[in-house]
Amino acid sequence: MQIKFGTDGWRGVIARDFTFDNLSLVAQATMDYLNRDGSGNKGLVIGYDRRFLSRDFARRVAEVAAGNGIRVRLTDGYAPTPAVSWAVRESGAGAGIMITASHNPPEYNGFKVKEAFGGSARPATTKVLEEIVAFNVANDRRVVATPFEEALGKGMIEIFDPCEGYFRQIGRYVDLELIARAGIPVVVDPMYGAGSGFLPRLLAGVHEIHNSENPSFGGQPPEPIGEHLAELSALLKGGTYRVGLALDGDADRIGAVDENGDFFSSHCIFTVILRHLIEHKHLRGGVVKTVSTTRMVDLLARKYELPLFETPIGFKHICELMLAEDILMGGEESGGLGVKGHIPERDGILLGLLLLEAMAASGKGLRRLLDETMDEIGHFSYRRIDRRIGGDAKEQLIARLKSAPPAEIDGRRVAATNFSDGFKFIFENGDWLLIRPSGTEPVLRLYSEAGTPGQVDRLLRAGEVLAAR
Repeated sequence: MQIKFGTDGWRGVIARDFTFDNLSLVAQATMDYLNRDGSGNKGLVIGYDRRFLSRDFARRVAEVAAGNGIRVRLTDGYAPTPAVSWAVRESGAGAGIMITASHNPPEYNGFKVKEAFGGSARPATTKVLEEIVAFNVANDRRVVATPFEEALGKGMIEIFDPCEGYFRQIGRYVDLELIARAGIPVVVDPMYGAGSGFLPRLLAGVHEIHNSENPSFGGQPPEPIGEHLAELSALLKGGTYRVGLALDGDADRIGAVDENGDFFSSHCIFTVILRHLIEHKHLRGGVVKTVSTTRMVDLLARKYELPLFETPIGFKHICELMLAEDILMGGEESGGLGVKGHIPERDGILLGLLLLEAMAASGKGLRRLLDETMDEIGHFSYRRIDRRIGGDAKEQLIARLKSAPPAEIDGRRVAATNFSDGFKFIFENGDWLLIRPSGTEPVLRLYSEAGTPGQVDRLLRAGEVLAAR
């Protein structure tokens, strides 16, 4: 089969695409790449999540690394992706591998590559990995591996706890004592994923739900979006807790529920934390957002006179800017957020703690913090809908929007467009509609932000009509 890396790693359905044989091919190509550029001499960090067979898949990658002369530090159990990424950077390793399919449905698993800087492999890197896999297959390149116990005995594989260094970094970045003194009643939903148990270890008194080992993730994808957080929301509405935090399957994405029991989206989280970093932690730097992310970030950047960058969707684009520029914070609609002074990587655990720090420093709940910001910069509503679309219809839609984009939508003049990733139509007052066909699925995604929920709904309906023509 052809191995293709997506927005963050190679993923596939277990036993159909993501098999031990295919994994071995990808692992061998990765070791060839690391040995070719000299990074293999610096060693490799390997971690894994709680998905079906993740531990066994991770051990197989370790065997291939050892067979190719690369020393491995393998996590002593499941671990969050950001903890593995931090271990890569802190230890000076040549790279890291995380066995996870992140927020994908339970039947998937995946292979994420982390570069030496502690962030996801850049597009140029994954392109080379794809080429090496294809070359190796075409030329019958043999997979070289050392049996696990033999490699362990020879010292080629070392078992380690990735949390020791990661927790030290968290303690340097966030004022855990301030949060503890505030006594905020917190409930966390790690969605049965690799973040289970980590926030309670950092903060005494934190309560968790859905923290048992359950590779089916309770029958839904471990993605912290509103429709998946009904139980968390109910707990907040019950009045026992003041904030709910949610992590995705490998804990690099964050979602939240506010003091009213309402879903607090990544747009809201981005806005609250950005202001907290500036006003309470007195940090400065540029701001990066993807094309589908809230305009509130633009307005805060303008208010504080910070450089603003916009990228296509995918944290890998944000990562590249964080490496090239002085970036304070970067984020995307899917809940992936990263901050200055850490790693150029999404980190749901750190971002959850920063939300708690913002609450502790201000004495206010999340919704109140957001409302106070909106009272200054304007009130916004946001929604995304996904619709199935056939391959031919998708191609026809793309061709039509490229060749003849509408000058008016829902009776409103289009003031500007942005076609860097999908088709974004911006209106005179700043409201916008984004029509984005998925590159990997028969899905059309429609996003909109406007002043009221009703205006958002009108623009989304207009987008559906436009797509159906």
